[in-house]
Amino acid sequence: MFNGIKPKTLLSTPEEWHALLIGFFEVLCPWPSRYHLTMKPMGELLKEYHYYMAGRALGFVTLLLILIGLANLVLEVLL
Repeated sequence: MFNGIKPKTLLSTPEEWHALLIGFFEVLCPWPSRYHLTMKPMGELLKEYHYYMAGRALGFVTLLLILIGLANLVLEVLL
């Protein structure tokens, strides 16, 4: 089912968590990203790039949910 990937080993090292959190907070942070999607990843992110991209996707979904919640709050206050 997982093609040789053991679910027990997902996010089992600090480097994996670090890459996931960098990706997550780069989306939520108002400053420009340190790593662009067109750049080749450097250092530790080269080994854990899939976790970095998963963090970016998770951050994007979180940002969308926050914006939808704020829009609903504004509509409730104004109407």
